[in-house]
Amino acid sequence: MSRAHNKRVIFTRRKFMGYARRRFPIISWASGYKRLWFLEDLMAGMTVGLTAIPQGIAYGIVAGLDAEYGLYSAFMSSFVYIFFGSCANITIGPTAIMALMVQPLVAKYGADVAVLICFLKGLIITLLGIFHLGFLLDFISLPVIAGFTSGAAITIASSQFKPILGIPGSSSSFVDSIVSVFTNLDQIGWWDTLLGFGTVAFLVLLKNFSGNRTGSMMQKMMWMICLGRNAIVVIFGTALAYAFSANGLEPFRLTGSLGQGLPALSFPPFSTKFNNETFTFFDLTTGMGQTLVTLPIISTIEHMAIAKAFAMGKSFDATQEMLALGLCNVFGSFVRSMPVTGSFTRTAVNHASGVRTPMGGLFTGILVLMAVGLLTEAFRFIPRATLAGVIVCAMYYMLDFQTCVLLWKAKKVDLAVLVATFVSCVFLGVELGIFIGILLNLIPLFYYSARPSVQMRIEQIEGRKYVQVIPEEAISFPAAEHIRNKIMKLSEQKSSGIIFNGKNLKRIDATVAKNIKLLAKDLKVREQEITFVNCPENVETVIGSVAPELALRFVRTDPRGFPV
Repeated sequence: MSRAHNKRVIFTRRKFMGYARRRFPIISWASGYKRLWFLEDLMAGMTVGLTAIPQGIAYGIVAGLDAEYGLYSAFMSSFVYIFFGSCANITIGPTAIMALMVQPLVAKYGADVAVLICFLKGLIITLLGIFHLGFLLDFISLPVIAGFTSGAAITIASSQFKPILGIPGSSSSFVDSIVSVFTNLDQIGWWDTLLGFGTVAFLVLLKNFSGNRTGSMMQKMMWMICLGRNAIVVIFGTALAYAFSANGLEPFRLTGSLGQGLPALSFPPFSTKFNNETFTFFDLTTGMGQTLVTLPIISTIEHMAIAKAFAMGKSFDATQEMLALGLCNVFGSFVRSMPVTGSFTRTAVNHASGVRTPMGGLFTGILVLMAVGLLTEAFRFIPRATLAGVIVCAMYYMLDFQTCVLLWKAKKVDLAVLVATFVSCVFLGVELGIFIGILLNLIPLFYYSARPSVQMRIEQIEGRKYVQVIPEEAISFPAAEHIRNKIMKLSEQKSSGIIFNGKNLKRIDATVAKNIKLLAKDLKVREQEITFVNCPENVETVIGSVAPELALRFVRTDPRGFPV
């Protein structure tokens, strides 16, 4: 008994440790951490931080929030992912798409709703991970994702037309952005315009410069400058605005103060007061509407796409990544974070910087925290045109031209779905746009389910005429009546009966079996019979349960495939 007991204890301990390693990946990589990796993680984390700070500020503004909210989102998610993340390259934080999707809610209910939906979204994604429901995302295809991403990029870029031109105010949609620019041409700030387009030109120029992390000293310097280009343009714009301000001039529209600095640790707001109106938890959640559904879906899709792209040939645990993403949002909401997900730009920077483990996120988070706590006054001088230039440039590289070319060559129907999704996102809004794209993409699935491939032909067997029916793969209930009618019509040609050949058939359902039973009765009226050959056991079981009288109609076949 003692030996058996010890074996059970050892087995239980191993099972527990295996589960702990899966759910806390830090246990695995921390135990084998090497000293040489520390410097590489440090450099990568600092480089990502230099990208995360300007992007965080910019995306906070896109969401209609104060700039510091983007920074709150950047540091907490970096810390949480260290413990729960399974991919070394991934960085989680605010993104343009997340900012765009919460902006209408912020405009209506204030900043607290962004924090609350961050918390709720995190819970939803965590539950999806716990119950292994990530497979539902497989129903959203590549054309829909590409169309949505490109449509969101156009919408976000258009929202920055007014800031980059120095025109006061904000825009709520693509059409509104275009109209408001042309109706306010007299308010264009030429200094802002010069700085904004100069920022875009400089970013594009640096992106196309070459550099090498492992090359000569000059190549390494060029590589560092190229990776930190967003931080460079923001620092330059801030210094320029400060120099003008010191001389009593203010030619640019500025971001303004970051406010309270470091956030207080507190529970997410379950009610709020905005514009002298109090909103309860019920008011806020009902006001979120479909965003409460689409935001977790889009966030998870975005994150999983990045995880697959940067897996580098290694398998990754999709369930664990969903849990990590959900927990990053849940914990982030306690420090006033807006919704976060994986960032392709910062993940690419992290990978290019040679990061070794998720420990790089520690240094990214520390750098962002230092920026929030120590540089709030400096951030007040960041020109809005500079941030607009950063956003516009980033959105251009989100446009998926490559997928358009691929679908044009491969399958133009898929390209039509991409275009429809793109147009809907731009002109009807990103949430309605992706629903339309998913619906259009499901139509072919429904059609092929209702009209599966079934071969039907008349054959002569031993001088008698039979209708041979050979279904492909599976038959489900939407196709049941259609197949029955086709068989009845073809069997009118004075055939001796029907041979139902299930050699390719994988499964059927009870509705199909019921229709086969009715078919057999109709054929019997014509003095015809149905014979089943080569049917798999599960098909025989379903038909035998629904129509026991047909159990004797299942027969073996000879080498030619004919019944014996």
